[in-house]
Amino acid sequence: MTAEAIKARIRTIPDFPKQGIQFRDITTLLADAEGLSLAVDALANLAGEATVDAVAGIEARGFIFGSALAVRLGTGFIPLRKAGKLPVDAIGEDYSLEYGTARLELDPGLIRDGERILLVDDLLATGGTAIAGAKLLRRAGGIVDRALFVVELPELGGAQALASQGLATGAAVSFEGH
Repeated sequence: MTAEAIKARIRTIPDFPKQGIQFRDITTLLADAEGLSLAVDALANLAGEATVDAVAGIEARGFIFGSALAVRLGTGFIPLRKAGKLPVDAIGEDYSLEYGTARLELDPGLIRDGERILLVDDLLATGGTAIAGAKLLRRAGGIVDRALFVVELPELGGAQALASQGLATGAAVSFEGH
C-alpha cells in the first residue's frame, strides 16, 4: 500500500529527455508532505535494524532523501558532491554516463576509518553513479555494503551491477521500463 501511495505521487513524463524514455519526476513527490514522509519512512524501513554510523547522499536529490533519512536514523549525513563544489581538498571518483563522464567528490575528513555508511540516492537505473559513490566512500575508509533508493528501474540492471560490487540494494518503489 505504501509503495502504491508513493508511486501515485511520482509524475511520469513521456519522451524526456529523449524519445522512448519515461522520465520519473520525483519533484511531485517532494512537493507533497505526506508523499515525502512516506518515502522517508519506506527508506527507514529498508534500512531496518542494521548498524549505520552515517548516511551518504549523492548530489543533488540524494541530499534530500539522505539528509531526511539521517535525521530519522539519528546519524550524520555525508554529501557526495559534483566536481569542483568543495572548498577543501577532496578525493574524487570518475564514472561513465550515457554520453561522457562525470565525477563525484568527497571531503575524506568527514569519514572515520571503519565507519558503516549507508548510501542513498533518488533513482537506481544502471548503477554507475552509486558504484562510484561506494568506491569513493570505501577509499576514504568507510564500510559500504548497502545502497537505498526511492525509485528503481529494474530493467536497466542497476541492482545486479551494484551486487557485483558487494552492495545490497533496496528501493521504496520500482517502475517497469525506462
